[in-house]
Amino acid sequence: MELANRTALITGATAGIGLATAEALHQAGMRLVLTGRRPERIAELEQRLPGAVGLAGDITDAGLPQQLLDLALERTGRCDVVLNNAGVMTAGSSDTIDIEAACAMVRVNVEAAYRMAYTALKHFHKVGAGHLINTTSVLGTKIRKGAEAYSGTKFAIEALSEGLRQELARTRIRVSCMQPGLTRTEIARHAAVPPEQVQGVEHPLRAEDVARAILFILQQPEYVTVPQLMLLSTEQEV
Repeated sequence: MELANRTALITGATAGIGLATAEALHQAGMRLVLTGRRPERIAELEQRLPGAVGLAGDITDAGLPQQLLDLALERTGRCDVVLNNAGVMTAGSSDTIDIEAACAMVRVNVEAAYRMAYTALKHFHKVGAGHLINTTSVLGTKIRKGAEAYSGTKFAIEALSEGLRQELARTRIRVSCMQPGLTRTEIARHAAVPPEQVQGVEHPLRAEDVARAILFILQQPEYVTVPQLMLLSTEQEV
């Protein structure tokens, strides 16, 4: 895809992988529509990335995906790429996990992601082309004790994505999964012990590494699709 002057819509854009990808796509000449929960960060991004437009909101708001798409069409006239990236992580053993937090995670990682995906695809059907990239995880393909609730949410998006890819084969609509391994972001900021310490990974991925991989997915010629791309630190065993 020629990226210059195309429009990318990014959820979870105010930190981590979403933020790094917004910066990378802006550098590649794309126009951006960004969302996240923190309005002050959205405002800062609009200032720092000229031409970017943001809408702060809770991704679990059922109306937000359509509002974001409408904003993209109103401000840029198009929407070519949707990075379905917003996510949270709750972990714990079966006897210690916070059930309410786990169910809230399902609403963000699964329900909201489904809404964003199908909203994007309905638009792509209308215009005849587009690229949906779902941020999943290495834990969308593997299980680690204590993280099975989180893994379940990512397995769900992997299944959805593969089914959609098969449905949309032979069209100009592509569906990809970005599967990062352990990445230093804010997602685990509330963990009692940092995940890299638990897993013995001194050099986890940086958000910029994942953004570079997403750019690679988008830059493939029209006859090439990347259904899944897993990225791991060389120190990560799982």
